[in-house]
Amino acid sequence: MSADVVFIERQNNLIARIGKEIDHHTAGSIREAIDSRLFYVRPDRLILDFGSVGFMDSSGIALIIGRCEVAAAVGATVRLVGLSPQLMKLARLAGLERIRNLTVSAGED
Repeated sequence: MSADVVFIERQNNLIARIGKEIDHHTAGSIREAIDSRLFYVRPDRLILDFGSVGFMDSSGIALIIGRCEVAAAVGATVRLVGLSPQLMKLARLAGLERIRNLTVSAGED
């Protein structure tokens, strides 16, 4: 498991609390950790918690889009929570709200 992600399983939700920052150096290990757990747990919903993420570049957007695709493959929806105002703006600019199985929220789930 990646030190950049802490997982919590609650009521058929898989919560992935992502730490610190998401950039091209950290995105790969975060992606692998989340995908591995998704295929193992096969939850109804993957919750990506960004409450501790202070920085995210385009690698983070790609990470989110890819996790939506993987989640759909296992029959799960995705919810983003804990987005700071800056990350929320980035998510909106990237058009993430148009992804069918994704819900974006600034608050906690």
